[in-house]
Amino acid sequence: MKKSFVILLHVGFWFCYGMLIFIMLLVYYRSSANTADHLPRMINALKNLFFFAFIPSVIAYFLNYFLLFPRYLQQKKYLLSILVGIGIAAGAAIVGYTLLRFCIETGIMKDMDKGGINGRSTAVTVIAFMTFIGSISGVVALIIKGFVTWVNEIKLKENFREKNHQMEMALIKSQLDPHLLFNTINNIDALILNDSVAASEYLNKLSDIMRFILYETKTDKILLSREIEYIGEYISLQKIRTANENYVHFSVTGIVGTRSIAPMVFIPFIENAFKHANNKKLENAITISIHIMSETVQLVCENKFDQKMLLSETYGGLGNNLIKKRLELIYAGKQKLEVTKTDERYCIDLTIPYE
Repeated sequence: MKKSFVILLHVGFWFCYGMLIFIMLLVYYRSSANTADHLPRMINALKNLFFFAFIPSVIAYFLNYFLLFPRYLQQKKYLLSILVGIGIAAGAAIVGYTLLRFCIETGIMKDMDKGGINGRSTAVTVIAFMTFIGSISGVVALIIKGFVTWVNEIKLKENFREKNHQMEMALIKSQLDPHLLFNTINNIDALILNDSVAASEYLNKLSDIMRFILYETKTDKILLSREIEYIGEYISLQKIRTANENYVHFSVTGIVGTRSIAPMVFIPFIENAFKHANNKKLENAITISIHIMSETVQLVCENKFDQKMLLSETYGGLGNNLIKKRLELIYAGKQKLEVTKTDERYCIDLTIPYE
């Protein structure tokens, strides 16, 4: 909680407390308006209230706020907190009463009236009442301190959760990014001996991909148009390893505009499709469709695979777990992911909101 707001809470309490004392003086003013020594009695009443009500309250308030709460109540020492709280209020009352008696006995003040504080009231009664006043102020101090501590703890937990979120995201991305890069390098390596011109062209694409991974994916969001551009370059690099022009079908429907999404949300699913579509002679072995809607964007990625391959080995590894964990961290349940598996096809249907 901001320090200025905490100060405002303290000021607000003491302002209300001051208004209460003012009302008491106003009542006393009306009751003594017709007396001859009206003004001296008002000044004397103000001084009595200062020692009787203000001094015990100030001492009890700040001792409860800075001492009792952090050392006892926050440590869940409830019985000890009650005893210490009563002791603080009683001690504050004794200090206030001592100062009050000192001022009276030295002639600085006179009695408020014959039945007032210094009349027939005994010291025990006065101290008991002052203890009660100090206890009320102490309880208010504990409430304010408890509220401030509660808000600070919530903020601390949120900051910790955010730091933990960032660490998890960094860990996941640190495992995904190199994997994409290494696969691409292997594809270009296979092309260098056969077609150096094409290899040079693809190296430029690889340079764009590296720039994208190293710089643009470090932010929380990226333009959807840039993500789609990266997907197109990635698909071009993957097609190096096959002469089948119809091996991959990639389409985008809708208006891209200036919408943004989290970086590298779609590409891990697309990478998995290339990894597991092992027969590169099939027509439309991989079908990738991106549908841009008003509030969400949808990826449908489908690939054919050899039915002899074990699905548990193919799709149940660490990669998919990391991908799903990252989606949950980013969207916290706002995403919609459907996975469809048959003997020959594996389909991912992912819908996410814009950032």
